[in-house]
Amino acid sequence: MPRVDYAAALIEQNRLLGELTRDADPATPIPTCPDWTLQQLVRHVGRGHRWAATMVRERATQAADPRTVAGGKPLGDVVEWLHECAADVIDAVTATGADVPIWTFTGPKPASWWIRRRLHEETVHRADAALALGVPVDLTPELAADGLSEWLDLVTARPSVLDAGATLHLHATDAGAGGEWMIRGAADHVTWEHGHGKGDAAVRGTAVELLLAAVRRTHDVQVLGDEKTWTQWLERTGY
Repeated sequence: MPRVDYAAALIEQNRLLGELTRDADPATPIPTCPDWTLQQLVRHVGRGHRWAATMVRERATQAADPRTVAGGKPLGDVVEWLHECAADVIDAVTATGADVPIWTFTGPKPASWWIRRRLHEETVHRADAALALGVPVDLTPELAADGLSEWLDLVTARPSVLDAGATLHLHATDAGAGGEWMIRGAADHVTWEHGHGKGDAAVRGTAVELLLAAVRRTHDVQVLGDEKTWTQWLERTGY
């Protein structure tokens, strides 16, 4: 898979979210996040960055309460606050040490894990904002493919979302994305790996289309084979 500079990509995606939302109506509803407005989406992203940075700095062994983190609400310019929040994650990892173990959703991981997690939280929510505002979702294939892989890593830590023995093949059609994923259901979890294979269901689309479909934002993909396998996946994998 193509390599992604996670810290640089986080700063860039954060900048783009700020540009996208700076002059937009903060009361704009977000159809892909029911009951949210654009203002709530931006605050969710920024507070999430502060939450991750706080846990990294404190070398957390359990989840912090995001409502209590310092700087979790903008006091001045919202876009400037948003940018400070993203930079805070990178600064915290640098100060603590990239390899220091920190609590995560999937067990203790190196502090640098949080940069990638916050990057893809931002890419998906920037897509939410773009869809709400009627503008294209302009992620690169490489970033979208990495976001899909990161999402699959999170799903494997949950109880199984596919029936035991069920298989799902995802295939990115854009050259350069390097994207084929084989997902297998088991009794208590799913596993995945990069590579070609025959699944009960095969889902094809660009890397961006696959990412947005997998996190239930859009459905612009081609499904071949047992469509129920794909439907089951979507029903059991809330983002």
